[in-house]
Amino acid sequence: MNWIPLSNTEIVCPFTRSTLGVVREWARTYLTGTSPELGREGPVCPYVGPAIRRDLMWVGRIPGSRPWPEFIRLVLADALELYPKLPPTEGGATVLRTLVTVFPGLRDYSLIDELHAELKSEFVAQGFMLGQFYPGCAQPGLWNKDFHPLDAPVPMLVVRPMMATDFPFLLERTEWMSAYVKKFAPALPAHVRHAVVSRLMAGPQTEIAAYRVGEAPIPAGRTAR
Repeated sequence: MNWIPLSNTEIVCPFTRSTLGVVREWARTYLTGTSPELGREGPVCPYVGPAIRRDLMWVGRIPGSRPWPEFIRLVLADALELYPKLPPTEGGATVLRTLVTVFPGLRDYSLIDELHAELKSEFVAQGFMLGQFYPGCAQPGLWNKDFHPLDAPVPMLVVRPMMATDFPFLLERTEWMSAYVKKFAPALPAHVRHAVVSRLMAGPQTEIAAYRVGEAPIPAGRTAR
């Protein structure tokens, strides 16, 4: 699978050129624009504008109205391997890298939801997010439940970095929250991260065992207090 910079306008294949044109227009007009329904000030996605200016968005195309699911799984496995190697690999601009896989001929959008649900955990475990977009996607916005930010002109699966603001999207499963805490609080010992996640995931009726320092190894030269 070959992902092409979104800025590339000299593509020979007319189908790929058309796909990039659709994604480019959507990113430049919708994602970088504002909406009164968004529920907050600023663009729909504040990272897309800087990503476009720095040429850090790549787009790949899977043709056909009924692409083989196993082939898509292989493509997304490639995306998971490739994404952390995309430039730049260090510095603040790494959060702008975006890898977009588009399915311009797909009409059964349930396949996007199914693959997203199946594969999200693999990406989250690596500190990334896998987003699903397609025409009519009804996933609600974070700030306004009646706003649907994932409604897009063509179906696609998008890889991007996990951000601190992704917290609400990861509360559903314990392993997602574990990956979140590991990424944003890496200095915490593993047993402390486990305790934090257990409390974050506990329901109102859940009985939580008291945390005891003595249950974890105490570094040499330190005493429990």
